Amino acid sequence: MKEQSQRLGTQPIPKLLWNLSAPAMIGMFVMALYNVVDTLFIARGVGIMGVAGVSIGFPVMMIIMAISAAIGIGGASVISRRLGEERPEQANYVFGNILFMVVAVSLIGLIGAFTFMEPLLILFGATPDILPYATDYLYPIMLGSIFFSFAFTTNNIIRSEGNSRFAMMTMIIPAVLNIALDPIFIFVLDMGVMGASVATVISQASVSIIVLRYFLGGSSTLKVRLANLKPDFTPIKEVINIGMPAFVRQVAGSGMMIAINFMLIKFGGEFEVGVFGIVQKVTLFAIMPMIGVLQGMQPIIGYNYGAQNYDRLRETIILGMKVVTTISAIVFVVMMIFPEVLMQIFTGDATTIESGAHAMRIMFALAILIGIQVVSGGLYQALGMAKPAMVLSMARQVLFLIPLVLILPYFFEVTGVWLAFPLSDILAFTLSVFYLYKDRHLFFKFPNHDDNSYATAPSS
Repeated sequence: MKEQSQRLGTQPIPKLLWNLSAPAMIGMFVMALYNVVDTLFIARGVGIMGVAGVSIGFPVMMIIMAISAAIGIGGASVISRRLGEERPEQANYVFGNILFMVVAVSLIGLIGAFTFMEPLLILFGATPDILPYATDYLYPIMLGSIFFSFAFTTNNIIRSEGNSRFAMMTMIIPAVLNIALDPIFIFVLDMGVMGASVATVISQASVSIIVLRYFLGGSSTLKVRLANLKPDFTPIKEVINIGMPAFVRQVAGSGMMIAINFMLIKFGGEFEVGVFGIVQKVTLFAIMPMIGVLQGMQPIIGYNYGAQNYDRLRETIILGMKVVTTISAIVFVVMMIFPEVLMQIFTGDATTIESGAHAMRIMFALAILIGIQVVSGGLYQALGMAKPAMVLSMARQVLFLIPLVLILPYFFEVTGVWLAFPLSDILAFTLSVFYLYKDRHLFFKFPNHDDNSYATAPSS
């Protein structure tokens, strides 16, 4: 087993968490920066209607990402535990089945580009004015779904074997390349919104080639073997069961955006959809560091749980909770004090700046609670505890946010959409604390190492 995997069970936790989380946070930061710059170029080069078109089309892209995330995160959990159990051949077998699943997902995106894309956009709220922009953005994305699926999935797999630096590079390279290509395709070649998506596909294709060379060139603990590419329902089922919460969370994010766009058009107009498109990018930028910490925690948790190193597991959880809470507090302060500055990055229109700043202050009113929500669901996922991971992944968006988005505007109009965010934060936080307290004996009161009574994760 390579040193990059072995250190998950030996290196001091604070140093290990930093070594795994820092590259993940840097990679997520650069990806978030790419999303911000992408929106900036569209806003400046096409206008607020272009941003609205991307906002309508993005949920479809999120569905493809959701399936890939489910495969990648579920597979990463299984692989990290197999490596912790010193079963590298089983880890390779799971990896082969994951690659098979990536190809299957890609075919869905390819077929969708020629069949149900436009009706889906209309269903998701595209008006006749917005539809051309949404179609131009989404069509290249769906044609290139093989690259998105492969890159998103393998990023989690690479991280599961402890190679956080290379995982970081697989996020930075396409983001930087995308930022460089955006102005060329949008302004120089005058391709507008479609130029932004073509730049994205080229960037993902480039990093897919680099990742493929990584696995084929012997740099990875995992090996690509033809025999392992034959589908086997047993590992596929395990990957899907563990990855399902990630799928639900991503699809819920897509459903959330659809609900928000629908209610904004109903109680406001296309302008508000464009404003939300900008605010959503800023929101992504704010959440990414917390996700980076979680991504650093998960391989440590999975490996040490498989190796029954319970003291290291407990230390990782406590330290991770402290870090994400600190980040949440910083996000809260920034969003309360500087929302106008953030909006001015994208537009000089005074009305857009005012509307966006108003929305941000309401949406992030309880941002300090976000970190615990992010970590709790990912914690259960890393341990292979599918049922609580599913509930916590669904909680904020499915159980609370979407219903509130659909109800509150009838009382507060557009402001009701923004109010749904802090209300769902406090409800989801309460549920997360309930689960963590209920299972505190698993996380914080582990038996001695010679006691294997918790060696197998409970299903709920």
